[in-house]
Amino acid sequence: MPDNSPVPAADQTLRMLSFLARQRGPVAARTLAEQLQIPRSSVYHLLSVLAAHGYVVHLPAERRWGLGTAAFELSGGFARQAPLARVGRPLIAGLADRAGESAHLAVMSGRDVVYIVEERAPRRPALVTDVGVRLPAHLTATGRAMLAALPAEQVRALFPDAGAFADRTGRGPGTPGALRALLRAVRADGYASEDGEITLGLRSVGVAVRDHTGWPVAAVAVTWPAEQGREAASLVPFVEAAALELSRRLYGRA
Repeated sequence: MPDNSPVPAADQTLRMLSFLARQRGPVAARTLAEQLQIPRSSVYHLLSVLAAHGYVVHLPAERRWGLGTAAFELSGGFARQAPLARVGRPLIAGLADRAGESAHLAVMSGRDVVYIVEERAPRRPALVTDVGVRLPAHLTATGRAMLAALPAEQVRALFPDAGAFADRTGRGPGTPGALRALLRAVRADGYASEDGEITLGLRSVGVAVRDHTGWPVAAVAVTWPAEQGREAASLVPFVEAAALELSRRLYGRA
């Protein structure tokens, strides 16, 4: 639509970000110009500014643009402050009761996950996943569930080389290739798991919470002591049910 805003650059910038947020993956600059009726020269100028601040990333090989880590920070901030935590809290409490294990809800924030709801099961050890704690996404079940649901280009932008991979216990992927293989397995299984990559002796299983477009806005997980001998598959139905119900309550997604 034509730009009638008294501050056209701000209006164009916000419309570009909103358009990118609604897409299933990165898009070409010409698509932004055509769909939003913004001059192509303005689109390139605004994209350059947004990229400098981390709100978009350029994928040169594909000549496309996608949301950057700063955009994830905004979405994570909203999630921590508003409906996701409020709606998710009773569901996570119910999940902990049904599974008999500690449960949590997390959102992406750059290469990390941030925990926004934590429910500790009775007689279970304290976890590092307290509310507000940040952990490397590629090592957590919640992070892996969300990363597996992102476009491959977005994952490459977040983890471009070995230097992007943090380590906690000496376990987990340490290169882009290892992460790609792990995420393929997550997509094939329909859930993510981790075993001692965050805390030795503890295991977790997680499932992504998707919005109406299928984008992973959060993830639900349960964590339990490995010494119990419980298999991840026995807990997946509980976690899947909680993730689907949270998606339904937030977005009406069946």
